[in-house]
Amino acid sequence: MNRTRIAFIGGGNMAQSLIAGLIADGHEAAALTVSDPLDDKRQQLAATYGIKAAADNAAAIAEAQVVMLCVKPQSAPAVCRELAASLPHTPPLIISIMAGVTEASLCHWLGRPLALVRAMPNTPVMVQSGAIGLHANAETTPTQQNLAEEILRAGGLTRWVEREADLDAITALSGSGPAYFLLFMEALEKAGIEQGLSADTARLLSIQTALGAARMAMESDESPAQLRQRVTSPGGTTERALNAFADGGLETLVSRAVNAARQRAGELSALLGAEK
Repeated sequence: MNRTRIAFIGGGNMAQSLIAGLIADGHEAAALTVSDPLDDKRQQLAATYGIKAAADNAAAIAEAQVVMLCVKPQSAPAVCRELAASLPHTPPLIISIMAGVTEASLCHWLGRPLALVRAMPNTPVMVQSGAIGLHANAETTPTQQNLAEEILRAGGLTRWVEREADLDAITALSGSGPAYFLLFMEALEKAGIEQGLSADTARLLSIQTALGAARMAMESDESPAQLRQRVTSPGGTTERALNAFADGGLETLVSRAVNAARQRAGELSALLGAEK
């Protein structure tokens, strides 16, 4: 059983999902502590998962080997400055899941350079099926990187990037990506209803088709393009539909959307980084 002492600063949905995933993976509940300004939330998490609840951040991190920053990005400066006064001489590994808050800003607010991993999860972490981009700063050892990956795998698939700036691209691709697929599922459901299917049937078939296609892609050695070609018969219904997508410029629209999301991620990082 894993007994790494982890303090979660903030008990929102992402934190709860990671806590649930860690415990499901065999992590000792008593080694996990959560701090949140809402007393009801702290007590609910403690009762649900058997973890410790701390009334303040300093108490939460007192014995922590890892500190998970799970607060809203706009709260980062104040929370980090508060933590800075309580960090021990040999500080714990810091893992931030706050979108747009750079490593430089975090270390500035925390008062010194320290081992830090930035993670960009997406909402399917809530069902332990997330996609999580990771970047470690220069102070982070390989052992600490392995520890961070072990913790975050509780939420789904993890992937390291060499440049921190690539987290903006991950934000645009997988961070926002669930909404793209949900939008397509929504459009497919509406199209099914237009063709005479009941709303319930159109919804369930759209969701199952998305799930099945994703599973095929994940479990196959072939690329999505190869799989698509294999299921597209010349002159058939699928080819006709794909031609309609091409005529409508689907690939161009997707590229524009991801680029727009990346630009916005960069803008938000700049705004948050301006907070000194």
